[in-house]
Order: sequence, then structure tokens, then C-alpha cells
Amino acid sequence: MRLKIVLGIVLGAVAMVVPAVAHHAHGNYETDSIDLEGVVMQFHILNPHAWLYITVKDASGKEQVWALESDGPKDNYRALVKEGIGPKPGDVVKARCHALRDGSPGCLMGYLKTTDGVARDFDMGGVPVKVEGF
Repeated sequence: MRLKIVLGIVLGAVAMVVPAVAHHAHGNYETDSIDLEGVVMQFHILNPHAWLYITVKDASGKEQVWALESDGPKDNYRALVKEGIGPKPGDVVKARCHALRDGSPGCLMGYLKTTDGVARDFDMGGVPVKVEGF
């Protein structure tokens, strides 16, 4: 009887941990980075990821909405927005990110350069960084 209780607790703990670990796989994104420049539509600070939506012009000049998934400490994002240096609708931003493998207009954001000209690592909550060639 005691063994059944212990096994039940262990299996319950494993069942709760496996989905959390599996959630953080990035297999649906390319390994190479791309650079995008566009106009901010929306920036949502959600749990567990923040999302930035920008309009990007393709080679023919047609606008396309891109969804950029971000990670990092949500308090840092809120501080950036409160300080007025977070991405706001209408801002022109530049992003370096990993595009979706299926070709959809979305990516996993790494770096974002906002209107103040500072590049920030948005995979680490928006901390300023120096990025070569960005």
C-alpha cells in the first residue's frame, strides 16, 4: 500500500514536470537568424511569453504582419514600457530573430532595436547589448 502511494506521488510529479520542459522546445524555428524592420502594431506582455506584432514590407512592397515571440522576465518588459522605451504602436523597430520553419510570418525574437537606437536582448527581458552588424 505504501509503495502505491509513493509511486502515485512520483508519477504525479513527473506528469506535471514533463509538459513544462516540453514547452520550451524551439524545434519549430530556424537555427539561422534573419533581420526584420517594421512598424509596431501591438506589444503584449503575457505569461509565459511576450508577443510583438509588426508590419513588414516584403520585396514587392506589400505589408505583412509578423508575430515575434519573446521570452524573459516580464518585470523587465513592464519597466521598459513604463520608462517609455519599450516598443509602442507606430514605432519603427529592427528585430533579429529565428523565423518559423514552415514559412509563416513569425519568429522567435532575439534582439530588438527600438527608437532610442539601443539593441536589447528580448530573450533576456530587454537588457541592452552590443550586437555586431545590427
